[in-house]
Amino acid sequence: MAGSIRKVSAASARAHTRKKTHADSFFLPRGMIKKLSVVLFIGLVAWSYQAIQPTPPKICGSPDGPPVTSSRIKLKDGRHLAYTETGVPKEKAKYKIVFIHGFNCCKFDVIPISPALLEELGIYLLSFDRAGYGESDPHPKMTEKSTALDIEELADKLELGSKFYIIGFSMGGEIGWTCLKFIPHRLAGAAIVAPVANYWWRGFPSNLSKEAYNQQFLQDKWAVGIAHYAPWLTYWWNTQKLFPGSSVISQRVDGFSAEDLKLFPKFAARGYQAQIRQQGEFESIHRDMMVNFGHWDFSPLELDNPFPNNEGSVHLWHGAEDLIVPVILSRYISQKLPWVHYHELPDAGHLFPLADGMSDAIVKALLLGDH
Repeated sequence: MAGSIRKVSAASARAHTRKKTHADSFFLPRGMIKKLSVVLFIGLVAWSYQAIQPTPPKICGSPDGPPVTSSRIKLKDGRHLAYTETGVPKEKAKYKIVFIHGFNCCKFDVIPISPALLEELGIYLLSFDRAGYGESDPHPKMTEKSTALDIEELADKLELGSKFYIIGFSMGGEIGWTCLKFIPHRLAGAAIVAPVANYWWRGFPSNLSKEAYNQQFLQDKWAVGIAHYAPWLTYWWNTQKLFPGSSVISQRVDGFSAEDLKLFPKFAARGYQAQIRQQGEFESIHRDMMVNFGHWDFSPLELDNPFPNNEGSVHLWHGAEDLIVPVILSRYISQKLPWVHYHELPDAGHLFPLADGMSDAIVKALLLGDH
């Protein structure tokens, strides 16, 4: 027997149809969904691009930039380098030293040689703002070679003569290696003090560079790794608020050794800190990271002795308790380069040049051969 047939009234059918049509109205046509997805993707890309773009620099001397208050020279590429001079006049000097400052520093962070020693030995001391720092113009095309060539041109403009000494501290110490590579003929000697090392330099055993890399805070592993592998993200990484950026930029106190903490007030009490990054953080500290942790065309471990006839000397200084820059890489470099005079200080941290008498000892070793 056939089942009963349910009768549906016309009104009920219309109501059912209307309900279904009303529900369907919440869904967009496929073509429109694709267009909307494309628009959203483009918007996300545009937002991401804007997020990683640094703030335009404020060039010293430009209408909206900081004023020029220091002595400066104009380089052949049109950039300016700011500098300061101490010690005896260069016309009377027996020794002429160019100091290379470190990361997040400027020309005023010069090694504190005592006035008595400057006068006794007849030392002229020149310190300058590296590109993008202080009152020196940024260098958009900066490489590991650039600062060495800037130093050579600065020395020529100021008529320092055919040869001069260099002292580089921290990141400036790393740049000291580039001077030995690119302008060795201009050097009378070099002191490389607590130098930053690039973990990716050729010649480091992989287990050693990995050990040194892992001695950093996790946030610094990320910051340094990004500077090396994705330099275009360096500015964003160190300015975003989701994760901590470089501890060195933020001056995380527990990154300093016990001896450093005793010296830290001397470092922190600088009244000129606002001038250091005044032209923009990207052009100073971030570009510094990108270049000095980037892909270099040479490695310091490949250097030849610039003074084969002992007409000069190279001195490498490092504190065994340095928590900012691992000492194990400087130890290895000194083993691979036997012509480097290595001085390891057993209880010292990163800031040891600020300790009483330490800068004088560094200078005496460089100029007089004292050990």
